Amino acid sequence: METLDGVEVLRLKTPRTKDVGYVRRTLAELLMPFLMRRHYRQSSMAAVHWDAVVWYSPSIFLGPMVRYLKDASACPSYLIIRDIFPEWAVDMGLMGKGLPYLFFRAIANYQYSVANVIGIQTPGNSVYFEQWQSQPGRRLEVLQNWLSDAPPGKCPIRIENTALAGRRIFVYAGNMGIAQGMNHILAFVHAMQDQADAGFVFVGRGSDSLRLRTEAERLGLQNVLFFDEIAPDEIPGLYAQCHVGIVALDVRHKTHNIPGKFISYMQAGLPVLALINPGNDLEHMIQSNRVGVVSTRTDTELLHALAMQVLQELQVTTDFHARCRSLYQRLFAPENAVKQIVSALQR
Repeated sequence: METLDGVEVLRLKTPRTKDVGYVRRTLAELLMPFLMRRHYRQSSMAAVHWDAVVWYSPSIFLGPMVRYLKDASACPSYLIIRDIFPEWAVDMGLMGKGLPYLFFRAIANYQYSVANVIGIQTPGNSVYFEQWQSQPGRRLEVLQNWLSDAPPGKCPIRIENTALAGRRIFVYAGNMGIAQGMNHILAFVHAMQDQADAGFVFVGRGSDSLRLRTEAERLGLQNVLFFDEIAPDEIPGLYAQCHVGIVALDVRHKTHNIPGKFISYMQAGLPVLALINPGNDLEHMIQSNRVGVVSTRTDTELLHALAMQVLQELQVTTDFHARCRSLYQRLFAPENAVKQIVSALQR
């Protein structure tokens, strides 16, 4: 038990789920809620009566722990969905609709069954919950993602001390894995190599991180730098040194997703260059609020043209910053999410 920023936090020991193989991760996550329940019963909070349970997915495996807490306190629950799995894995070709899919789908459906209210990211994701909604006492609503406002602080990355000093910087901070389709972004970086005033900074981890670094070295790219993951409170200091944020989602996705990094760019006042799946609600959000440029095609020439477009606009206007900040404050401030969740649980 500890106090973190004025909040009591109880940490429950569970198996490792990060940076391990798929089979080991699946077994660890399957065991996770049961080990959480056992350790919770042994904790100083075992007798606490809760007014509500709010939880976040991923992971899809927390249903048994939430069911235990709900039953013990006879309280309602709110599930915040930010990753519709296993559907996106099927879209990516990571699995078919055989036994593994049916297994993960059953786990996800059990988690949904424990929720009284589910908050999805965008209206487009409602099609995945039509059957769930048909049961009485359940409610589905759009709950925007959120991010606390934070001023720029210390950052271990100093672009002014690198070969990219003085350039307009495109930044990507976050996971670099299969779901992001980073191959297309690297091809676009390669195409931008002759643009002397543009540079690219990639910060983070993920299954594709090392491969992307190796490929950049093989291609001899001089306009890109890779850095290991940094602490979340160091991200604002990174963004303060950059000019455009990169959003990447594999175009094979069929689910709708507003990545947390998009919100962090809006918070920092950075316009975006986005490569996302066709039909994603994020496309309309970017275009209607004029906070960047977006493509739903893995066309290197198109991405090059869009990058030049946003660079040219940055040279003639400062309106991007104001528009991005306005969108953040209107939709993604934490206060909005808190009010909505509390209101939903009181109905």
